[in-house]
Amino acid sequence: MTEEKSLNFLEEIIEQDIKDGKHPQIHTRFPPEPNGYLHIGHSKSICLNFGLAARYGGQTNLRFDDTNPTTEETEYVDSIKDDIRWLGFQWDNERYASDYFEELYRMAVTLIKKGLAYVDDSTAEQIALSKGTPTEQGRPGPNRDRSVEENLELFEAMRAGKFPDGSRTLRAKIDLASPNMHMRDPILYRIKHAHHHRTGDAWCIYPMYDFAHGQSDSIEHITHSICTLEFIPHRPLYDWFIEKLDIFPSHQYEFARLNLNYTVMSKRKLLQLVNEGFVSGWDDPRMPTISGLRRRGYTPESIRDFCDRVGIAKRENIIDVSLLEFCIREHLNKIALRRMAVLDPIKLILTNYPEGEVEIMEGENNPEDPNAGTRPVPFSRELWIEREDFMEVPSKKWFRLAPGAVVRLKNAYIVRCDDFTKDDEGNVTEVRATYLPESRSGEEGSSVKVKGTIHWISAAHAITAEIRLYDRLFRSENPAAEEGDFKDDLNPESLTVIPAAYLEPGMADADPATKYQFIRKGYFVLDKDSRPGKLVFNQTVTLKDTWAKEVKKEGA
Repeated sequence: MTEEKSLNFLEEIIEQDIKDGKHPQIHTRFPPEPNGYLHIGHSKSICLNFGLAARYGGQTNLRFDDTNPTTEETEYVDSIKDDIRWLGFQWDNERYASDYFEELYRMAVTLIKKGLAYVDDSTAEQIALSKGTPTEQGRPGPNRDRSVEENLELFEAMRAGKFPDGSRTLRAKIDLASPNMHMRDPILYRIKHAHHHRTGDAWCIYPMYDFAHGQSDSIEHITHSICTLEFIPHRPLYDWFIEKLDIFPSHQYEFARLNLNYTVMSKRKLLQLVNEGFVSGWDDPRMPTISGLRRRGYTPESIRDFCDRVGIAKRENIIDVSLLEFCIREHLNKIALRRMAVLDPIKLILTNYPEGEVEIMEGENNPEDPNAGTRPVPFSRELWIEREDFMEVPSKKWFRLAPGAVVRLKNAYIVRCDDFTKDDEGNVTEVRATYLPESRSGEEGSSVKVKGTIHWISAAHAITAEIRLYDRLFRSENPAAEEGDFKDDLNPESLTVIPAAYLEPGMADADPATKYQFIRKGYFVLDKDSRPGKLVFNQTVTLKDTWAKEVKKEGA
């Protein structure tokens, strides 16, 4: 009998709400701002909001918080929808904050009529000074006591475009002595003469996040508005608007955001990396964006598993990226097709193998899947092997090729190394060996025992491909916390390109939707840069966590 998984605190709240009859149906939402691509941190919120609705028979809205026309683009809207679908979720309703601009405007007018909002002519600097500090209360400005009639007239003129950007704002009239700085007459609307990606030039005033977000929740009857911990100080304002406007009482709940080491999660910083050319784009496989992870070969199953393992908590913590890598290794081990690839080749010549002869060996597609079958792999006299599989002067526990040593060629024969040649710079260029005809894999008769097995590619049949190997984008665990420019901490070795590796001939028909394990080298996926005759593969992850060994070595 399997142990039932304990509920997280949000599940406990929802189950109690259902038990108390508080909501006939729960309704969640995922509300991204379309000012960049989603990253791995967003995946936690996506899995949470869609997962809770699915578990309790509710609905989830996808609502774009499109209230800042100067930073938002349709490209980002489309990418966000693609990422959510790819993760395996489908929203019940697609909404935009801009759908509610007219209704939000009327709500603002209601606050003005109740004497709870006023138009302020102050500059941003003057407003900041009037708010005071956490230890000093704010001071009312000269516009705070304007009449309702004057405020209504000015607010209408703001909407009509009669004032320039930054010349006026609409502020809530709450409490300048509040210990919560968000309650000290927050700005509700600002003037921006900018073209909006959906409403065009219909509006030149735009609601601030705090005014648009909670009211949009209420309009959509969102029962559980789930935010990250940094929005805790915003909750009193969220509730104040609901009370004063007498609208549907949505409620805000907060959980710890996903923080991952060796990267940054700020969309502003990620945009810098893109715009300044440190990465090739939002979907660069080194980026923590969902599109970058997808291009690198991550699967939606692995990311959902990762989010599930991280869990839902009320305290901030930093998750080790090795957990994400563990999740993708575990999934790819089950589904990836095994193939042989030689990334740093040297020639192996079997001197006693008949010239011109070709045998077809059988290679397992996936030993973890009994239904995966086998594939044909051509074998011939001249082969490519990895340079690291030969050692001129072997160490004590060396079980691969060396003068006089024997090794098995995977799915083929046992060979004995006879000699080798080097170039003028001392690099080994060719290894010569004798193969044992009676030692073919799967056939009995060989009495030679070997401890090592290496992979290979038939030189006459090999195809070439560009291989891109990836390391962590930053050198330190928390680059955002470092003093100075975070870009100074970028890892100069985060990308290594191998222009021409050798692969099995069957890989000429590689499919971008298929995941591959290059035997003994790692997991790989075909990149979108591939063209006929010019294949490009991205390394998703190594077979083992080599980073942990490097960290241990440095700390020794």
